[in-house]
Amino acid sequence: MTILGIESSCDESALALFDPNRGVLGQWISSQVALHREYGGVVPDLASREHLKNFPALLDLMEAECETLDYDVIAVTLGPGLAGCLAMGTALARSLSLATGVPVIGVNHLRAHAFSPFIPLHEGEPDRFPERFRELLPHLGLLVSGGNTLLFRIGEDRRPLWLGGTVDDAAGEALDKGAKLLGLPYPGGPEIERRARAGDPARFAFPRAFSGDRGALKFSFSGLKTSLRYRLADMAPEEIAACRDDLCSGYQEAVVAALAGKVAAALDRYPCASIGLSGGVANNGRLCDAMRALAARRQLPLRISRPEHSGDNAAMIAFAAHCDPDGTIPDTDDGFRVAPAWEPFSR
Repeated sequence: MTILGIESSCDESALALFDPNRGVLGQWISSQVALHREYGGVVPDLASREHLKNFPALLDLMEAECETLDYDVIAVTLGPGLAGCLAMGTALARSLSLATGVPVIGVNHLRAHAFSPFIPLHEGEPDRFPERFRELLPHLGLLVSGGNTLLFRIGEDRRPLWLGGTVDDAAGEALDKGAKLLGLPYPGGPEIERRARAGDPARFAFPRAFSGDRGALKFSFSGLKTSLRYRLADMAPEEIAACRDDLCSGYQEAVVAALAGKVAAALDRYPCASIGLSGGVANNGRLCDAMRALAARRQLPLRISRPEHSGDNAAMIAFAAHCDPDGTIPDTDDGFRVAPAWEPFSR
């Protein structure tokens, strides 16, 4: 059963085709980064308008690049996300369903991120995927993005269990807001990483919330952001310009240390057969290095989402519709209404 995936939770309009026997057949994404850069962040009304404009063009492109366009299921993101943006994706899914008679199922965006590191495992040997997946369970995952930071565990039943998360800002949000304080352009996370490569992470020390409580599987990044603001307030503009790379390096190191430290604490409490990293911040090279070092120390396999599957993309939506045992709901009026409040992971 070939699955058409549709993703529109924020500012990426995305389509993808997934075949359980062959893997991801193709994915088509239209980014709005350039549009929102001048505002320093995503403007919801503009994002919704762009989805309305971009999806017809993406459909035309998909049809032009596929020799035969045939799918058996439509999987669409139901939430969480921006309400107007989600509405554009569900409207497209229902329109295609009415035109083709193909059924629609809704997928939770966070659950799709949780399963995204396993897409390459499926593509290697699709027929052996269930067996190879079971060998990696139970699996401890870290999901880090601009809107979410959380730890979860996928048990032998393939059902994700929520272990802990942020009590305020997400890690990606802290990186973006820190970059704005430092005068760097949007999106700020990649800019901080780029500047940090030339900086000294030990020159400026920033706080790590909950670092002394190994039992608390929770994150907090609002204090880190406040610490940067006060430090910059005590510095002259020319001093900030002279040591911006060092500030970026120390700030990023505080985020990475908090994330990797809590993964280690979770492994102490919940032994697992593998660990994983997903979400947009999975593209951060320093975080990937820290996770690789942790995996090597614990002698565990590490699964990291590919760059094309770490941000908001439709391939992970289609893949989750295939392999997630209870992460989808059928296309019913009640189902779509309750989607934004739907708990992604059991607790």
